[in-house]
Amino acid sequence: MPDADTSSPSFSDFNSHTPHEGADSGSSGGGGSHHDHGSGPASDGSGPRKKRRRRRGKSRTGQTSEPGQQPRPQSQQGDNTPRDRASNNTRSSGNTSGSGRRRRGRGRSGPDFDDDRPITATNEDITLGAMIAGDTEELAHDHDPELDEPDPVAPEHKPLSPEIFDTEMTFEQLGLKESIQRAIRGLGFRHPTRIQAQLVPIALTGKDVLGQAKTGTGKTAAFGLPLLNMCTPGEPFQALILGPTRELAVQIHNDLANFGRYTGLSAVTVYGGKPIRQQAARLAKNPEIIVGTPGRVIDMVERGHLRLHNVRFAVLDEVDRMFDIGFRDDIRKILKMCPTDRQTMFVSATISNEIEDLARRHMRDPEKIVTSSGSLTVSLVQQHYLTVQPWDKKRLLAHLLTHEEPALTVVFCRLKRTCDELVQYLARKDIEAHAIHGDLPQSKRNAVMAQLKSGKLEVLIASDLASRGIDVDGVTHVINYDLPEDPDIYVHRIGRTARAGKQGVAWSLVTPEQGELLTQIEHLINTEIPKLDYPDFQPGPVPDGYRQQREQDEQLRQIRSQKFNRYATPAPPPASAATAAAQQADKEKLAAKFPGGIIPTQLPTKRMFGKVRTSRTAKLDAAPPPPPGGTPPAST
Repeated sequence: MPDADTSSPSFSDFNSHTPHEGADSGSSGGGGSHHDHGSGPASDGSGPRKKRRRRRGKSRTGQTSEPGQQPRPQSQQGDNTPRDRASNNTRSSGNTSGSGRRRRGRGRSGPDFDDDRPITATNEDITLGAMIAGDTEELAHDHDPELDEPDPVAPEHKPLSPEIFDTEMTFEQLGLKESIQRAIRGLGFRHPTRIQAQLVPIALTGKDVLGQAKTGTGKTAAFGLPLLNMCTPGEPFQALILGPTRELAVQIHNDLANFGRYTGLSAVTVYGGKPIRQQAARLAKNPEIIVGTPGRVIDMVERGHLRLHNVRFAVLDEVDRMFDIGFRDDIRKILKMCPTDRQTMFVSATISNEIEDLARRHMRDPEKIVTSSGSLTVSLVQQHYLTVQPWDKKRLLAHLLTHEEPALTVVFCRLKRTCDELVQYLARKDIEAHAIHGDLPQSKRNAVMAQLKSGKLEVLIASDLASRGIDVDGVTHVINYDLPEDPDIYVHRIGRTARAGKQGVAWSLVTPEQGELLTQIEHLINTEIPKLDYPDFQPGPVPDGYRQQREQDEQLRQIRSQKFNRYATPAPPPASAATAAAQQADKEKLAAKFPGGIIPTQLPTKRMFGKVRTSRTAKLDAAPPPPPGGTPPAST
């Protein structure tokens, strides 16, 4: 496969291409108020049709166990329906004429999924689905010089949520360059979110910033806009952005492409799973911005392809994950390579006291901004939990998917093996689903993300890899098939839905043993999660051998919960009746050897410390020999 074009065109070199007709409002990079261009129910049938799942019963809405609880909507309206997502994502095919077809050829190679080439205006025309298509796929663009200027801002179709947006401020008031404001107007954004309205002005002053905001509120744009505003064109490697996953690195790169197409800046994504040779060639073009994962960034530095002595801006997205045990040493190593007078920005949805303490060690008097006061989750997410026995979880999941028929569902599992097993189980139930987790090869992960972005996927079975970095418009439901052991992960999981002011639903399947874990999650998010009952779901019988397996698991859990002292004398194991009789007989035999049958248990208190006669002591006690030639000494 030939290498992708390694030229380094800037944003301004591609102004002749048709701008985006409204970015996905769910983008974490956008986040601001979005004025839809032609959004809404696609009654004209535009866009590719999606294959619906076979319904296995009459659609019903679950009944809440609490009186007065509003029933959950079966599916979201407007942009979140499958047909609307297919219509809105027609641009993902790379054909702005609406034909929905791609033209293949070898004239100009399309960018890869990681798109390590410099940021260009084509990146905002080429969505993630088209980027995964491969190096040999050429994308057709209809050129219209009249569309070079941004489209006028359309009137708002629905009120903005004051929980997320700052409706009293506009992007023009943030003090950004005209080139960036031009891109923002072209994307249809007018009002910033609260994290953007507070973080951007402080970041523009050069201060270090530690920002915390709810998921789906535009944290990427909060640090990306001031970064693009302060970077100097032509100065290589002046900005470094690190993320925990490959998908998140690509997402950040795409958001920067949307907002920086007129700035003349270029960026490169650097992460594992792609050939080093291609990324090294793109780094040789000296881009201004580097977006990557810690492991590949260190690899590129050690190989001499990347230099960090010129970094003026360092950004850590999902800082709580970046300072986790797995990344902590790499992050420290990278930040030590950067100059100490840099500006540092750390953002995340969950920042504990320990993470904040670690983050402040790498910052200079940072300003902390918190817009997630009260609850860590967006109120637009309707959260419920369903009690279920472990052996009924698969049946209940299939029941929810076939009776509710959500438009786009992300199911989170704790184990990678569980993801693959669920895909096979749902396939037997005539439900098409795809899995994504860390054990899949990069090409397979790219293909799944392409289907997800293009609206061709209805059910995604994901590990916690996808809890950060997946930003897809139209995710209506999130199902926690397994509750996460870390409550912070729950916040990031359900943040895949209800993004940028849209509605969303989050269900959690909770077993009787997980009540304490559910309580910990409620304490973290400061919200009580109501119970949801499904009377039409009939639990199955207890499987054979489950009780025995459960007893063994309980014994193992008790053993692990006990505290052991390595220096303490272990207690003897309980003896059987035969062993006890044998031990008693041995004691009687031993007692017969001592007077009175009393067996001594310790040494006597007084002992005779006598000397033992040896050959040496015998010589010392003998009379000395007479001197030679003399009389023997007189005896006294």
